[in-house]
Parts: sequence; C-alpha cells; structure tokens
Amino acid sequence: MVGHGSKLEVVGLDKTFPVRGGQPVHALENINVSVRNREFLSLLGPSGCGKSTLLRIVAGLEVASAGSVDKEGTRVTGPGADRGMVFQAFSLFPWLTVQKNVEFGPSLSGVDKSVRAERARHLLEHFGLGPFADKYPKALSGGMKQRVALARAIANDPEILLMDEPFGALDAQTRASMQEFVLQVWQENQKTVLFVTHDIDEALFISDRILVMKTRPGRVSRIIDIDLPRPRDYDMQFSARYLELKRELSELIRAETRAGHAA
Repeated sequence: MVGHGSKLEVVGLDKTFPVRGGQPVHALENINVSVRNREFLSLLGPSGCGKSTLLRIVAGLEVASAGSVDKEGTRVTGPGADRGMVFQAFSLFPWLTVQKNVEFGPSLSGVDKSVRAERARHLLEHFGLGPFADKYPKALSGGMKQRVALARAIANDPEILLMDEPFGALDAQTRASMQEFVLQVWQENQKTVLFVTHDIDEALFISDRILVMKTRPGRVSRIIDIDLPRPRDYDMQFSARYLELKRELSELIRAETRAGHAA
C-alpha cells in the first residue's frame, strides 16, 4: 500500500569521507530519490555501494558533504524521534530489561513514566514478547532480539522506519518469519519504511519499490516498481512475474558488481 505524496526528498546528495594520509573516499554521488508516504522502499546493491551511508544520512547520524534530505519540506539536520532506526546488530542495551529497552526512546522524549510503561507493555504483547518483558537481552534468541529492537524503534511512534539489514545476522528460517512480521507491522502501523538489504528475494518479498545502487561512488542505477500483489506469501516466488523481476534485478546487480571490480 503506497500513500499519496512524498515523505522524504533526497536531492543531490554527496558524501566523501576523509582518510588520514590517503585519498578521500567518495561514498555517494548525486543521489536523488523521492520516498512516497507509507511506501516500503528497499535499497539494494553490491557491498560498498553506500546503502548504509545513505540510510545513516537520512537518520541524521551522518552529515552529507553536499545535497539535502527533506522530510515533508523540513530539512533533516540530525537525529529525531520522527525517524526510528533498526540496525543489523541488535543494538539492545544488555543492562536493561526488554521492557526498559522499549521504554528507552519515550523516556528520552520526556513521555510520562506510566504512559511509556503502558506503551511498551502493549507493544511487547502485540509482538508476542509479553512473557519476556522482565528478561534481559542475553536470554533471547536472535529473532526475539530483533523484535525487541523493532518494538523499541516503534515506541516513539516515528513516521519513518529506517532498517539497515536488520535480518542479516539471522538464520534462514528466522529471517523468513521476521520478513513476514515486519510486513505485518508496516501494514498495521502505516509507516514509511526505508530498508537496506543485499538479498534480492528479501527485497522482492517486502518492497513496493527497489532502488538499485551503483558502486564506487554509490549512485542510483534504477528504481524498479514491484507490482506483485499484496498480501504476499512465499508461493509467489514461483510466479512468472516474480521470476522475471528476480532475473532483471540479478542482472543489474551482477553488472554493478562487475563494474565495481573493474573500477
């Protein structure tokens, strides 16, 4: 489901990292993309193409060297509660319980203690984690940790979810269940999602559109509409349209990988 209008505008974005005693690394070059309201947009490309750097600039965790990111007309200049981030590393605080991890964002935002506790309890129940509220992260499986990380990101009720290969460290079965789970969360919460992945099947399963990136420096190669019907299930992987899209994406990624090696 794609809402009307633009949620994010990335215009002329460049990023160069200085290297002490060496040549600067040109990570991103002239990135232009309009992210639609409530869409699920995936960033796909070879390793080193700047997907995570682009996501971190949108999150306000990195500063662009040139260009801009605007959220509904307001310039992004740093982190904000309107953008929730989920990393590949589970990034939970090991010294806090599951409940307190989810409460952490609202506590920074000044949300009343009883309100944020109730919000965290509701999310944990909804995410199937209610019985683990008083446990510490070390007691959880990888999939459960990532559910907690997602609950923590949603606890501030952000308008945009930024997800940086969040399932990359999970086994195949857990990864598949988390893909289904994050789609369910997206459909229920009506968020705009920007999702970094290197997995073509994952991108096809979850996305409204896929932005394929060139490498060295990272640029936009193509943006492809994924016109597969929703709700989706894994049987669609055998459909003619799915296989056609997968072939197109595979050829693009192979070409960009070869170009990167030749650079």
